[in-house]
Amino acid sequence: MGSRRRIRAARGPYDAAVPPLIADAVADLPNDLVAVAEDAGRELTRFDAEVGPMAAPFSAILLRTESASSSEVENLTSSAKQLALAEIGASGSPNALLVVGNVAAMEAAIALADDLDPAAILTMHRALLERSAPNIVGHWRDEQVWIGGGSVSPHGAAFIPPHQDRVPELMDDVMRFARRDDLPVIVQIAIAHAQFETIHPFPDGNGRTGRALVQGMLRGTGVTKNVTVPVSAGLLGDTDGYFRALDAYRAGDIRPIVETMSEAAFSAIANGRTLEKAITEISARWESAVRARSDSSAHRLLHVLLRQPVVTTGIVARELQVSGPAAQAAVDRLTASGILSQSNIGRRNRRWQATEILQALDAFGARARRRRPGA
Repeated sequence: MGSRRRIRAARGPYDAAVPPLIADAVADLPNDLVAVAEDAGRELTRFDAEVGPMAAPFSAILLRTESASSSEVENLTSSAKQLALAEIGASGSPNALLVVGNVAAMEAAIALADDLDPAAILTMHRALLERSAPNIVGHWRDEQVWIGGGSVSPHGAAFIPPHQDRVPELMDDVMRFARRDDLPVIVQIAIAHAQFETIHPFPDGNGRTGRALVQGMLRGTGVTKNVTVPVSAGLLGDTDGYFRALDAYRAGDIRPIVETMSEAAFSAIANGRTLEKAITEISARWESAVRARSDSSAHRLLHVLLRQPVVTTGIVARELQVSGPAAQAAVDRLTASGILSQSNIGRRNRRWQATEILQALDAFGARARRRRPGA
């Protein structure tokens, strides 16, 4: 449906992209670009080694922040509290539910890191959108899609990905490229990501699935072994630059996307270290505030709150494997210590939140959104 003018403008042929196959391409890379990418890879590995030995909850925190940031690149925003509520099935926020899907996609990417192939991409996409758009998961797109322009037709679009008949071959090819072992890793990841976004193999969810692929490749190549470094948060500081870099790649220039991915890694590491410091300080304050044995339910609940900052007594009982009354006693103790506060009104279906953790996560997102100098 559309106005007669728009319908007339939509008549006639249009040009869809025909991306080159890259699986066996020889990359002629300038030395300075290789140096920047290798520096970024080393810093990612160093950060992973630094925070890896920390308490397990920090790994879950970074996974959540990467998923939220990747969604925000697509303008899908959600507060830390709404995301925490969605994770326990207590939020009606559509965006928060979509971010929860993104967490699942990231988890799938990491689980499949040693076997990245087209089937792995389909699994990531299914994890992302099975709840919200089940009709488009499990297969490549069977229709033409386009970016920008109107909804009537591809005419006037900013970019028209390849015709759907080309998608299977292109996806086989890019995943072969992703499994190569003869390229600087960050260069390889940047190119694979840009090629994936150029193919645009799905009607929806391409950006989020493509950034999940980045995490899968970081883990599969051994750059990271312990945590999900929130690279998407590094992209948030200049999303326009990120999209320009993708456009440049489609025009044959790989430098901008490699530089963008490298700079995103550096920004993510700096922001991640700030978050790690904040979480560590909060955890230390909590440990000092709770006067109980280190193996008590109250102390054990502190570790749960780091990765799940909104809880019910049922969740506490399940996580700690204690009775309902014991779970309530632990919640009451942390509430009396000022660590928890009730987040809803009334005595039925009560929920408690660790406000300090929620604030630290929201502060992480705010820092990520600040435009980088020179961007």
